[in-house]
Amino acid sequence: MRFDVQIERDEDGKFCVSCPVLPGCHSQGDTREEAIENIKEAISLYLEDLDEHGDPFPAPTSREVVEVEFGKAG
Repeated sequence: MRFDVQIERDEDGKFCVSCPVLPGCHSQGDTREEAIENIKEAISLYLEDLDEHGDPFPAPTSREVVEVEFGKAG
């Protein structure tokens, strides 16, 4: 399964990562690579928990990048 994840750096320089389609599924790491590995494990555990409780897996989502013009018209 493939999931989009969001990565941000916090004020301490750590990489914080979350999986928006799985509410509450977050992790972090000292490096980007560590954060990615940690969120993979968190997602696996999240899915195992859903499966054990008979809860449905999340529906697939799609993502689109849009361009927005910004600035003062002169």
